[in-house]
Amino acid sequence: MRESRNSLRNMEAREKKIRDITFLGIIINIFLVGLKIITGLLVRSTALIADGIHSFSDLATDIIVLAGARVSHRPPDETHPYGHKKFETIASQLIAFALIGVSFGLIFSAGISIYRGKVSYPGFFMLVVALISVILKEILFFKTRRISRQIQSASLYANAWHHRSDSFSSIAVLIGGVASLLGWGHADHMATIVVGLMVMGVGGKIFYETLIELTEHSADRESIEIIERVLAEEIGVSNWHALRTRKLGGELFVDVHVLVEPTLSVLKSHKISVTIEEKIRKRLKRPVNILIHIEPA
Repeated sequence: MRESRNSLRNMEAREKKIRDITFLGIIINIFLVGLKIITGLLVRSTALIADGIHSFSDLATDIIVLAGARVSHRPPDETHPYGHKKFETIASQLIAFALIGVSFGLIFSAGISIYRGKVSYPGFFMLVVALISVILKEILFFKTRRISRQIQSASLYANAWHHRSDSFSSIAVLIGGVASLLGWGHADHMATIVVGLMVMGVGGKIFYETLIELTEHSADRESIEIIERVLAEEIGVSNWHALRTRKLGGELFVDVHVLVEPTLSVLKSHKISVTIEEKIRKRLKRPVNILIHIEPA
C-alpha cells in the first residue's frame, strides 16, 4: 500500500513538472507567434512570417505534450494493466513528424524562393525580433531538456528539440537578415535550407528512438549493468537468470528470476526480493516496475 501511494505521488510530481514547463512554453510561443507574424507583415519579411508559423507548430506540439502527459499518467486499469505510458511515446512520434514536416516545408519554401529569384531585404527591425526569439527559445530548450532528463520523459525531450528547431530557424532569419543588410538577397533562404536539414535530422533521430521503444526494446546498457551489479552483490542470492527489461514512456519494467537457498523461509526470500527492488530503484533514480521470481538454488 505504501509503495502504491509513493508511486502515485511520483507520477503526480512527474506530471506537474511536464505541465509547468509546457505551460511556460505555450505562453512564450503565443508571444512569439504574434510578434513574428505581425512584424513580418509590417516589414514584408516572408522569412519572419514563416518563422512565426514555425512557432505556431511549437504551440501545437506543446498541446500534444500536455495531452500525452495527461493520458500517459492515468493509473493502470482493466484494459491497460501496465498503465498508459505508451501514449507518451506516441506523443513523441507526433512531435517527430511535426519536426520533419516543418523542416521539409522550410527547405521547400526556401528552394522555391531561390529558384524564382526572389530576394529579401527586410531591414534592421527583423534582426531584433529574431534575436529575441533565439534568446527565449534557447532558454526554453535548456529548461525543458533538463527536466526531461530528470524525469525520463521522451515526449518532453522531443519537445525540447522542437523548441531548439524554432531557435535554429530564428538564427537562419537572423543570419539572412544580416546578409541582406550587406546586399545578398538569398542569404536567408540558404541559411533556412541548412537549418531545415539539421531539424529534419533531429526529428528523424527522435522518431527512430521512439519506434525502438514501441517495439519493446530493452533498457540501455548502463541501466542493465546497474541491475546486474545489484543482483551480483546481494548476499542472499545464489544466482539469477532470465533478466528482461523494457521501457514504457519514462518507466522501466524489469523481470528477473532469482535463485536462493532452498531452506530459506518465504519471509526471508521475500525480504531479499524487496531489498533488491529498493537497491535497483535507488541506483537507477527513475521510475522502475520490478517483478522478481524467487526460485530454489
